[in-house]
Amino acid sequence: MKSGTQAGAEGFTLLEILVALAIMAIAVTLVLQLFSVNLRAVSKAGDMTSAAIRGEARIREILAEPLPTETSWSEASEDGYRMDVSITEVLKERTDNLPVKMMEAILTIHWVEGQKEKSLTLKSQKIADKIAPGVKNSTDQG
Repeated sequence: MKSGTQAGAEGFTLLEILVALAIMAIAVTLVLQLFSVNLRAVSKAGDMTSAAIRGEARIREILAEPLPTETSWSEASEDGYRMDVSITEVLKERTDNLPVKMMEAILTIHWVEGQKEKSLTLKSQKIADKIAPGVKNSTDQG
């Protein structure tokens, strides 16, 4: 006669199955949390990239125009970015005897990310002609 359990019977006990399910649940939870963290990081990187592209485009526009004397201003875009621009003359002592001056444009772009305000600062320089007041250019007619 055979007893209720056979010696050498194959299979998993209920306890082994429950332990395996608990380990799987923990592993799946950890993977989902990592996925969530990565999505937030991608979103933040996208915001920084967008700000950098906007700032770089705007500083190129500023440098393409004839630079005014030293000045600063602030402007806002419709999509929530604020840009603070400052134009200053740099290296004055090195350009005193030259017909050009070195101008530096500093653009700081600000945006809100969640509860925090983020910012990115871009700097660029441009050589501009010195034009003394009251002196006519050779291209001026008059």
